[in-house]
Amino acid sequence: MNTEGLSISEVQDAQPMVEEALVVAEQAAPVEAPVAVVPPLVIPNLDDSSLYIHRELSQLKFNIRVLEQALDESYPLLERLKFLLIFSSNLDEFFEIRVAGLKKQINFAREQAGADGLQPHQALARIAELVHEQVERQYAILNDNLFPALAKHNVNFIRRRFWTTKLKAWVRRYFRDEIAPIITPIGLDPTHPFPLLVNKSLNFIVELEGVDAFGRDSGLAIIPAPRLLPRIIRVPEEVGGAGDNYVFLSSMIHAHADDLFQGMKVKGCYQFRLTRNADLSVDTEDVEDLARALRGELLSRRYGDAVRLEVVDTCPRPLLDYLLKQFSLSESELYRVGGPVNLTRLFAITGLDSHPELQYKPFTPVIPKLLQNSDNLFGVISKQDVLLLHPFESFTPVVDLLRQAAKDPHVLAIKQTLYRSGANSEIVDALVDAARNGKEVTAVIELRARFDEESNLQLASRLQAAGAVVIYGVVGFKTHAKMMLILRRESGDIVRYAHLGTGNYHAGNARLYTDYSLLTADAALCEDVSKLFSQLIGMGKTLRMKKLLHAPFTLKKALLDLITKETTLAAEGKPAHIIAKFNSLTDPKIIRALYKASQTGVKIDLVVRGMCCLRPGIVGVSHNIQVRSIIGRFLEHTRVFYFLNGGEEKIYLSSADWMERNLDKRVETCFPVEGKKLILRVKRELEVYLTDNTQSWVLQPDGRYLRCSPTGNQNPRSAQAGLLEKLTAPLISVR
Repeated sequence: MNTEGLSISEVQDAQPMVEEALVVAEQAAPVEAPVAVVPPLVIPNLDDSSLYIHRELSQLKFNIRVLEQALDESYPLLERLKFLLIFSSNLDEFFEIRVAGLKKQINFAREQAGADGLQPHQALARIAELVHEQVERQYAILNDNLFPALAKHNVNFIRRRFWTTKLKAWVRRYFRDEIAPIITPIGLDPTHPFPLLVNKSLNFIVELEGVDAFGRDSGLAIIPAPRLLPRIIRVPEEVGGAGDNYVFLSSMIHAHADDLFQGMKVKGCYQFRLTRNADLSVDTEDVEDLARALRGELLSRRYGDAVRLEVVDTCPRPLLDYLLKQFSLSESELYRVGGPVNLTRLFAITGLDSHPELQYKPFTPVIPKLLQNSDNLFGVISKQDVLLLHPFESFTPVVDLLRQAAKDPHVLAIKQTLYRSGANSEIVDALVDAARNGKEVTAVIELRARFDEESNLQLASRLQAAGAVVIYGVVGFKTHAKMMLILRRESGDIVRYAHLGTGNYHAGNARLYTDYSLLTADAALCEDVSKLFSQLIGMGKTLRMKKLLHAPFTLKKALLDLITKETTLAAEGKPAHIIAKFNSLTDPKIIRALYKASQTGVKIDLVVRGMCCLRPGIVGVSHNIQVRSIIGRFLEHTRVFYFLNGGEEKIYLSSADWMERNLDKRVETCFPVEGKKLILRVKRELEVYLTDNTQSWVLQPDGRYLRCSPTGNQNPRSAQAGLLEKLTAPLISVR
């Protein structure tokens, strides 16, 4: 039966035959011998588009999983609200970047389908359908679940219809004193055309009746709400009573819009918000000064092409049509919402001091015993590698190492990559001190870290003012690697120390994201880091590395080789296993290699937080692959790759996801975990994620995610809760 190259639908028709053959083969195999995997009776065409999931739709599914957490009553109430707001924030960026990118392809007649075969216009239609459904659901969760639950704890958002006489008087005074002097209403007429509105700003369209002092009667006006005004205002206890009581800025403006148009009647006042394309478009080949070009582009981000219009659901149809026409948007790009259009501003109340019981219990990240009270971290690291898992283990040792280097008279030079660190972080403070103390400080700053460009420009200026050498990476390749190199003179020789990580040099993120840090003095690995800095800072051919894998040169090929080796071992009837944890999987070559490995019998466990374009569980293609996504208190950010490797286990940590942009268009690092103890540790921590049955979502062949729950006599297991309990216990050692 020659079935090579069949479509996936034909493969699925043959699945019962394949399953039966596999069962027969297993039953026939001797008990003492390893079961040889029967090659699939059907060899599908691995380029078949139905084998792949569209990346933007997969990203949207991740955002929907985040929204689901708002309904999970096992979370504290304010944390549930936070998940709902994270969904809003994620959705904003999704429209600003992903949807804007698809629209741009259509507008410029450059539609390109990915491996999934979906054209941009088809993807946009499906995205609109999903987002309309989920936004409606989001506001229902907020209004019907979260607000009533918060009210039971005396946290109230007081609607206009419930304002008391005393509250009305207070609101009038507040509006008169704090809001009206700052707001600038704009009447619409031939000399006052529709204003250019800032991306994601809160605005109101006002329907007017009457004639103004100049005889104008256009009937319409726009009220832009200045960004400096708070979107929720706390009501004093003597006015609102006991508890935490709030009034929305939008409610105040609605109530007193008449005061802004003296002598005219306000027939209606309706809030809306416009989302624009926020992706910067700097042609790096045609600019002489990238920093100057970016400064110019940052202003344009606020006024990019319109991609979404959110309007309160009470707005009448004629005004909706008017707004859509002004922004050249279609009906599918209109989102009518049952509440404030700028929900992310509610983040301001998620950390209420008055209600600690409605938030996660605070914890203190542990500092491993061998690093505690160490005035000489170089002495500790010179004896052994130190591995830290944040946020369970503290990021402080990384900062302390840099601080000690800044003051140590034996330290000669410090080199560091900075992607998202913040201009005023402890890391930057230490680098500034080092430069001022006469160390040779070199910082490779990625100016194009999306939405952190302005902060990184400030960071670059601060370091340059201190005397550091600042490099902006390589044109055409974002520097996404997380590495630090310290050169120290010891007994007449120069000794290198390095930090390599899976996350950014940002102490705040280290409390919210799961990431690994490796502190090492391994001579070969540190030499590799030194070579990579030389490639970034200077010019020359690709340098051969001993241990470090790096994109865009060796990482992708090495990953494919490691997957192929497992495939070969499985074909020989030997055990083969791959475990990989990262944020996104979109690279078609990697996916095809995983499909081939699965067909041969390699067991593949993937923990993919966000986008995953691979379809697991298809017999004859991916029946040996399981994909799960973990959503919880912390943002899963570690990138860990495990290969059984014939019993000689290999584990790598990396700054890179398995995406084309990371493997082909970025400077990334991937470094080995060495030593039996550390390898065993990381493997066990991976296995914790594979046994999670409370915060895991398992990807189905049809692209749906199903949430895991304990079955039978299983105990509830949460990977994050388990690691928090284990690693934040007193005096935990990394050895």
